[in-house]
Amino acid sequence: MTISIAARCERTGAFGVAISSSSPSVGSRCPNVRAGVGAVSSQNVTDPRLGPALLDALESGLNANDALDRISAGATHPEFRQLTVVDATGSSAVYSGAKSLGINAEVTGPNVAAAGNMLDNDGVIQAMVDEFNAHPERELADRLIACLETGVKAGGEAGPVHSAAVIVATDVAWPSTNLRVDWDEDPIAKLREIYTVWAPQAVDYVTRALDPTSAPSYGVPGDE
Repeated sequence: MTISIAARCERTGAFGVAISSSSPSVGSRCPNVRAGVGAVSSQNVTDPRLGPALLDALESGLNANDALDRISAGATHPEFRQLTVVDATGSSAVYSGAKSLGINAEVTGPNVAAAGNMLDNDGVIQAMVDEFNAHPERELADRLIACLETGVKAGGEAGPVHSAAVIVATDVAWPSTNLRVDWDEDPIAKLREIYTVWAPQAVDYVTRALDPTSAPSYGVPGDE
């Protein structure tokens, strides 16, 4: 059972995915982002190969719909897969195979694609997208975590949730935010707690990679 939202920030051009699941370590298998290219999630009965393949298809020049058509058509056991895609123009698409689990739903719009399976009700995903659209001024990771929080308030998944993640690509070659809770009784709350610590330092860690001479010190041993 999983809820996820993939999105592009129209204000900054950043791409991100937030996701939660009853399974452990959902962040290690399902969400993928690439700066300047897109954001995708591969879920339900997950094939971790599909996320990178979708990003490669986008980078080759395909739009969200065409990339999704190509990758879902070539996937093994596509009936078990649920895929979301947002491309560099903000176009979005979702594929839900015939064997997507339980109550499943999907919503697309400009700059956003959200989907879920084994849901408490079929309004959960729309509530998440409405939350995303309501706050374009917020930083993308913050905004996406809020979408998970809203999804839970709307009913969330049909059973207990144990892992959650948020990943964001900005203008560097690696995800500038990549936060995971791999096993917890309240993983979305824990993800919010981690993000609160991370957010004031996120830009500094990009600076550390690009120009260590101008990076701030955090006062730990050996850190000058």
